[in-house]
Amino acid sequence: MHRRTALKSTLAALGTFHIVPRHVLGGPNHIPPSEKIHMAIVGAGGRGRQVLKGMMQEPEVRVLAVADAAESFSLQDFYYRDVGGRKPTVEMVEQKYAASEPSFRCAAYEDFHEMLETESDLDAVICGTPDHLHAYVSSACLRAGKHVYCEKPLTHNIWEARKLAELARETGLATQMGNQGHSTDGMRQTCEWIWAGVIGEVRSVKAWVSGHRWNPTLTGRPATSAKPQPVGLNWDLWLGPRAERPFNSAYFPVAWRDFWAFGNSNIGDFACHDLDAACWALELTHPSKINFTPAGPCNEEIGPHGCIGYYDFPATEKRGPVSVTWYDGGLKPDKPKDWPEGRELPDRGILFEGSEGIMFCGGAGGAPMLLPEGKSKSIQLPSESIPRVANHARDWLEAIQGKRPAGSNFSYGSQLTELALLGALSLRLGTPIHWDGPAMKAVGNAAADAIIQESYREGWQIA
Repeated sequence: MHRRTALKSTLAALGTFHIVPRHVLGGPNHIPPSEKIHMAIVGAGGRGRQVLKGMMQEPEVRVLAVADAAESFSLQDFYYRDVGGRKPTVEMVEQKYAASEPSFRCAAYEDFHEMLETESDLDAVICGTPDHLHAYVSSACLRAGKHVYCEKPLTHNIWEARKLAELARETGLATQMGNQGHSTDGMRQTCEWIWAGVIGEVRSVKAWVSGHRWNPTLTGRPATSAKPQPVGLNWDLWLGPRAERPFNSAYFPVAWRDFWAFGNSNIGDFACHDLDAACWALELTHPSKINFTPAGPCNEEIGPHGCIGYYDFPATEKRGPVSVTWYDGGLKPDKPKDWPEGRELPDRGILFEGSEGIMFCGGAGGAPMLLPEGKSKSIQLPSESIPRVANHARDWLEAIQGKRPAGSNFSYGSQLTELALLGALSLRLGTPIHWDGPAMKAVGNAAADAIIQESYREGWQIA
C-alpha cells in the first residue's frame, strides 16, 4: 500500500484522534519529501517523452501510467529523432525501473479518462498533448485532485488560460507550465539586474526566434492525406474538443501547430519561452494594443511562415510605458548600438533597451550581457535576490512537497500564455487589437469573441 494510505487507515482502525502534523499525513495538496510521487503522463509524443525522461531522473518520482491516443509512431523525421505513443513510452518506463524492480509494470491507456478512473493512487500528471487539449486535460486532472505539469502554451485560447488559473487557485494543487527557461539562473539574473536599475528604466523590448512552418507549401486546410492513418491511432480521441475532420499526415504527429484549430503558430510555440524574461521582470499583464503582421500566407486555417508583432503596455505604478516587438520565422531586429563588431545576432534572443543602457539575453532564459560587451565588469551588479532552483522539474516536485509554489505555476503561466495568444489573435483576425484586459474583450471587434473563447464538441466542454 502507498505509505500515506496505510498510515491513514491504521490511525482510523485504532480509533486514534491525535492531532497529527500535516507533513506526516501528507494531505490532498502536500506530499512529504520522504514519499514517492506517483506520476502519469497524458500525451507521450516528442516533447512529452522529453519531460517524462527528465522527471524520471528525480529519485522520488515513480511513473505508474501512460495515456496516449496513439499506440506508437515515428518521430525520426522531426528534430526529436525518437518514437512516440503509449507503447514505446511504457517500455521506456519499465526499462528505467527494471534494475531495481524486475516485476514492475507501467499501465497503458488509450483514453486518459479511463486512467484517472482506474489509477486511484496517482498524485501528479504531466500533460504533453497538442495545445488544443491542454486546458481540457489539465482541468480534468486538477478536478481529480492531481498536481499538474502542462507543456506550454498553457492553453489554446484566452478564456481557457484564465479558467485554468482560477481552477488551480481553487484546488490549491501544485502546478507548473513547461517553459523550462523560467528555472534558469540566467532568467533570475536578468530580473535582478532590471529591478536594480542596471540599465535604467526599460522602455523597449525586442525578442526574436527563428521558428518555421512544418508544412511550408500548404496555404490552407489539406485536402487529402499524404500518408494513411497510423494503425493504433484513435483519431476521434486525438481531435478531442475540435470539430470532426478527416485524418491527415499534415497534422500528425508534430505539424499540427501550423493550424489554428490545434496550435497557434510560432508565437504560440515560442513566446512562453522568449517573452518570459520580459513578462517576469517588467510585470507585463494587459497590453493596450497588439498589432501583428504575417510574413507569408496566413488565413482562417493556417498560420504564417513568420511574423512581426507589436505590444503596447501602459505605464503602471512601478514602471513607465513599455513597447515589446516580436519577430519569428527568421526575422530579426537591427543590431543594437554597441553590438560586438563583426558578430551577427544569434537566431534567438531578447534585447532590453533602457534609459541608461542595453542588455542582451540568450533565448529561453539565457544569461544577461550588458552592451558594450564587458561593461558588467566596470559597474556594481546586484546580489542574488531570487532563490535559485535546480531545474524546472525539481521546482514542480518541491511544490508538490509543499516547499513553495513553482515559479511558472498556472497563475503566472496563464498570464504569459495570454500574451502569446493575443499575438495569435491579431494574426488570425488580420487586424490590430485594442485590448480591454479586465473585461477580456477586443474593443469594437466582435469577430474576436469566437477565438477568445472557442466552441467545443459535445462532451468536451471545460466545466
